[in-house]
Amino acid sequence: MSTTIAVIGAGTRSTHAVLAAEALRRAAQQIGAAFTVEVRSHQGVLNALADADIATAGRVLLVGDEDLDAGRFASLPSRSASIEEVLGDASGVLAQLPEPVAKTVARPARIVAITSCPTGIAHTFMAAEGLLQAAKALGHEIRVETQGSVGARDGLSDDEIRDADVVVIAADREVDLARFVGKRLLKSATKPAINDGQALLARALAEATIHHGQATAAKKADAGSRSGPYKHLMTGVSFMLPFVVAGGLLIALAFAFGGIYAYDDAHRGTLAHALFQIGGKAALVLMVPALAGWLAYSIADRPGIAPGMIGGLVAANLGAGFLGGIAAGFIAGYGTDWLNRKIRLPRNLEGLKPVLILPVLGTLLTGLSMIYAVGGPVAEALAALTAWLRGMQGSSALLLGLLLGGMMAFDMGGPVNKAAYAFSTGLLASEVYSPMAAAMVGGMTAPLGVALATRLFADRFTAEEREAGSAAGVLGLAFVTEGAIPFAARDPLRVIPSLVLGSAVAGAISMVVGAELKVPHGGVFVLPIPNAVTHLGGYVAALLVGTVLTAVALRILKKPAAVAA
Repeated sequence: MSTTIAVIGAGTRSTHAVLAAEALRRAAQQIGAAFTVEVRSHQGVLNALADADIATAGRVLLVGDEDLDAGRFASLPSRSASIEEVLGDASGVLAQLPEPVAKTVARPARIVAITSCPTGIAHTFMAAEGLLQAAKALGHEIRVETQGSVGARDGLSDDEIRDADVVVIAADREVDLARFVGKRLLKSATKPAINDGQALLARALAEATIHHGQATAAKKADAGSRSGPYKHLMTGVSFMLPFVVAGGLLIALAFAFGGIYAYDDAHRGTLAHALFQIGGKAALVLMVPALAGWLAYSIADRPGIAPGMIGGLVAANLGAGFLGGIAAGFIAGYGTDWLNRKIRLPRNLEGLKPVLILPVLGTLLTGLSMIYAVGGPVAEALAALTAWLRGMQGSSALLLGLLLGGMMAFDMGGPVNKAAYAFSTGLLASEVYSPMAAAMVGGMTAPLGVALATRLFADRFTAEEREAGSAAGVLGLAFVTEGAIPFAARDPLRVIPSLVLGSAVAGAISMVVGAELKVPHGGVFVLPIPNAVTHLGGYVAALLVGTVLTAVALRILKKPAAVAA
C-alpha cells in the first residue's frame, strides 16, 4: 500500500520540528492514513527515511525551508508547507496534499519479532502493540513473541521463523538469538517500537543484516557501545527480580503467621519457620548469584552463566552483596568473553570450550578476582553504605526519598527509573528496606496522580485522555509507572515536572516516616500483608499526598484541552 511521507527541515528549530512531526502523526492517525516523517535539524536526522519508505510512498510533504534533500522524491507528487502552517492546522495541510500515485504493491513482508524489557511488564507489551499496529498500517504480516515477567507468550514457531523475511528484536535486555542464525535481523530498544513502530519496521526491512551468531561484529559493537553495560546490568536485574519478589513475599508471610521472630529456632517445625527458610534462606540467597550469572550471560552468552553465578555466590559469602554481584557479573562476562575470543583450538576440540575450558577458567578468573582483589573493598563499601542508610534521619532521609521518588517518575520505566529501582531492590539482600518503600511509592504516585487529575480536572484533558485515565489508575495501583507514559508523551514539558514533583514528595515522606518495604513489587496489593510494609499509616499518607500533589500540579501547569490543542 502507498504511504504519505514527510520531511521537516528545521535548522536550529529542532523543538518546533518535533512538535510539527507529532502534529502530523496525530492528524494522519485520525484519518487512518499510513504516514512516516523524517526530521532534519542541526542536531542530525531523526527517523531517517529508508529506501523502502520512499519506494512505497505515494506522495510527499516538504515542510520548512532548510535542505530537505528533495531530489529523492522527484517521481512523487508533493506539496510544500511551513512549520507554522503545520503547527497551526496539521489536518488542513494533509487535506491539501495531491492525490497519491498508484503503487504496485509487492507481497507483504513476513516479519517476526521479540519484545522484552528488564521487568517484563509494560514496555514489553507496549512495544509489541506498537509493532502490531505498525505492520497493520504498512500492510505487512507480523508475529510478535513477548518475553515478559511470566515468560514467553505467543511463541514463534520454527516454521514462522524459517519463512520470515526479517527478524526484529525490540528489547532492553539481551535475549537468546540462537533461533535466528542465518536470518536477516535488526536489534533495537523498545522505545522506537513504542514511539514509531512504522519507522522501525521500515528500517528493519532496509537495514537488517544476516545474523551469524553471538560472535558477529554487530554483537561486539553492541557490547562496546555506550549503552552496553547498562543493558547487561538490566538483563541481570530482570532475572534477579523473581527471586527477590518470591523471597520477600514469603518472608512477609512468615512474619504474618509467626511474628517478626519466625526465623528463630523456637518456631522450628511451624509453617512460619518453613516459609522463612524458603524465602530467606533459599530465594534471597540466590538473588545475588542470579544477578551476576545473567549479567555475565548477557555479555558472554551461555559460557558466562557458571562463572557469573559462582562469582555471585562468592560475593554473597564475602558480604559484598549486590554490589559484589554486579562486579562479579562484569568480571565473569567480560573475562569469559575475552577467553572465548583468545583461546584457539583445533576444530575437533572446539566442543570442549563451552563445557570445560571456559567454565573452569572463567570461574577461576572471577572467583580469585573476588577473593583477592574486588570482594573485600566492595564488602567494605557496602557495609558503609548499609550503615549510612540505616542511620539516616531528618534531612538525609528526606533528600534520598526526594531523589528516589523523583527518579521513578522522571522517565517512567526508562534508564533513570530502572537505576533507582535496581539500587533499591539490590539493598534488600542487605536487609535495608526503606529505599524500596520510597521507590515503590514514587512509582505508584505518577500514574495515580494522572488518573486523579483526569477525574477532578477533566477540562485539562481530551476525551481520549480521560478514558485512558482509568487504565492509568489501575496500573498505578499495581506499581506499573508506565501507565503515565501516554500523558507525558503528549505534553512532556508540563506533565513530567508534575509527575516528578508528586513522586519526589511521596518518596521523601516515606523515608522520613521510616517506612520499610520487604516486597519489591505488587503495589497496593501487598500492603494488607502484615509486616510487608512498616509504618503503614505513614506510607499510605505518602501515597495519598503525592497523588493529590501530582493532580494539583497538572491542574496548574496544563492548559485547558481546547486551548492546548
